[in-house]
Amino acid sequence: MPELIEPTAELRDSFLESSREWGDEHQDGAGLWEATDLSTAEGFADWIERLREQSDDNLQIPADRVHASYWWIVEDGTYLGAITLRHTLNEKLLEGGGHIGYGVRPSARRRGLASWALGQVLGKARARGLDRVMVSCDDDNVASARTIERNGGVLEDVRDTWLGLTRRYWIDLRQTS
Repeated sequence: MPELIEPTAELRDSFLESSREWGDEHQDGAGLWEATDLSTAEGFADWIERLREQSDDNLQIPADRVHASYWWIVEDGTYLGAITLRHTLNEKLLEGGGHIGYGVRPSARRRGLASWALGQVLGKARARGLDRVMVSCDDDNVASARTIERNGGVLEDVRDTWLGLTRRYWIDLRQTS
């Protein structure tokens, strides 16, 4: 049974194994933009700490960032993916990134993990007091579009953004549970 946990250095080997599966593909939801050197235990632990700090609304973060909470999708001690809830949107995220980003490692796809994780994080967004969230995906990512739609996503538009051609959905948290 999968679970969402806070990122932890204890799963470093499993995370790095997953990263090799991804290759050069971007891992949505993992917060890797905060990573410096994951090849050392110290660098990995520092990255995990930066992700935790990002979730603390009381700590100052760079002006171009927003506070966000990170969770890893884990089953039987294996890292399967990540999902992020951004607490607010700045202009860039409103255009294309959204409140929630997620990614499932290639070997764990087609099991419903993304849909399950998104449903779990919608509850966390509701608990934070959000009335609705924006979730986006590449226009050609049919699996992600279906995941968002299964969780109540209503397509607002498809537009060219800093991410490329992007499908932008809104999920009304007052109508889902």
